[in-house]
Amino acid sequence: MGVVGERLQPTLFERSHPGRGGGKIPHPPADALARIPEAARRATPPALPELNEPEVVRHYVNLSQLNYAVDTGFYPLGSCTMKYNPKIDEWAARLPGFAGLHPMAPDAVAQGTLELLFELEAILAEISGMDAVTLQPAAGAHGELTGILMVRAYHRDRGDTERTEVLVPDSSHGTNPATATMAGFRTITIPSAADGGVDVDAFRAALGPRTAAIMITNPSTLGLFESRIGELLEATHVAGALAYMDGANLNAILGRFRPGQAGFDVMHINTHKTFSTPHGGGGPGAGPVGVRAHLVPYLPSPRVVREDDGTFRLERDGERPASIGRVRSFTGSIGVLVRAYAYLRAHGASGLAEVSDDAVLAANYLRARLRDAYRIPFDRACKHEFVASASEIRQRTGVRTLDIAKRLIDKGFHPPTIYFPLTVEEGMLIEPTETESLETLDAFADALIEIAGEAASDPAVVTSAPHEAPVRRLDEATAARQPNLRWRGMTGAQTPCPD
Repeated sequence: MGVVGERLQPTLFERSHPGRGGGKIPHPPADALARIPEAARRATPPALPELNEPEVVRHYVNLSQLNYAVDTGFYPLGSCTMKYNPKIDEWAARLPGFAGLHPMAPDAVAQGTLELLFELEAILAEISGMDAVTLQPAAGAHGELTGILMVRAYHRDRGDTERTEVLVPDSSHGTNPATATMAGFRTITIPSAADGGVDVDAFRAALGPRTAAIMITNPSTLGLFESRIGELLEATHVAGALAYMDGANLNAILGRFRPGQAGFDVMHINTHKTFSTPHGGGGPGAGPVGVRAHLVPYLPSPRVVREDDGTFRLERDGERPASIGRVRSFTGSIGVLVRAYAYLRAHGASGLAEVSDDAVLAANYLRARLRDAYRIPFDRACKHEFVASASEIRQRTGVRTLDIAKRLIDKGFHPPTIYFPLTVEEGMLIEPTETESLETLDAFADALIEIAGEAASDPAVVTSAPHEAPVRRLDEATAARQPNLRWRGMTGAQTPCPD
């Protein structure tokens, strides 16, 4: 069964009919308006649509059916880990004791939540090889900022105020240089070597007494593990700088590589990507940050403390004077953290290692299946994601990566990340995750291979895609630069948007 009528239907304002939606709200007291100061009263009634309940419900159900979601299909977005999430984690986050707890509840009535947070910190510290963790940051980028602010505080406390630069590889997440700039540092971009890793010679040349930190995503956004990571970290510490690891790709190394043990000083963990909770969509996230012992004094406050009698409490004001302070209201996104805790406890150590094994296997399987249809710039063993390029297809047919992404919509798939990393021409960053079946992976590979064939035989069918989506191709550049999110009734010569 589907929606009745067109998939794209009029807005609630356009479907409104005067008098259709009223009558069920109790009439206000006769003196209701008199109780409101005259200056606060509306001059005209609010312009709200009037509909009956079935119309409203069906309108929003129809909108929900227009959305593509993790629960309805495959999301191969590279560098994002958009995987299916266990429903038991949602159940745990909805338990009344967690969901209904007031954020200002006294410690005595929040013992269950505080204990969960305390244990989650310990689990994440074990996974990352760090000595302590803060759960406050609300997302990965927020975690980056938190980590770099601690790096800044560390150098300032040592009187090392000349360290004003942060080294960032050119294949990094765009938030890395933005984070360094927000914290008051100058970003130095390090180019990639021919093998996709960091150019070690360029790195050493940039490293010096002005370097405060390096920021490395490992595995990188090319899906490659930095094979010379030990050399990079050693050089960093010899220079007196600290090493930050972007943990966005932790999904690839669970149980196989512990960043703190390897020599990283600080890292963030996207629990909303790696450990349940659908990533993206503007919803809540969580980006806990782990640190080695020398950065523990600077962790945001308050942290959860376990007393000698086994009870839990939040740190008191001033208890840790070197702390960079609060970076998030209260103790973070509790619902996301509860989901992460449930995910971690359900999998255990061996299960987490299997998560990474399956993610890496899936990525390498797709890479092998697509290598004859697309150029694979770094065609060697990858981790959880890999880059395919349509540069040769564009040279032969004029079909771009954007066209291929739009045509994938007709095939029933969400497109992968496109044109990122910026270092790969006409690139597609594909991350299949560990949750998809072999049948799904094969169907996705078949669709991409079929599109490559269409580009050769009938490029117009690709360049004019999508054909089956609720809307046709939009002017994405204008939409991004001039977002218009408010509905207004059309007047004069205005016409409806083209399909």
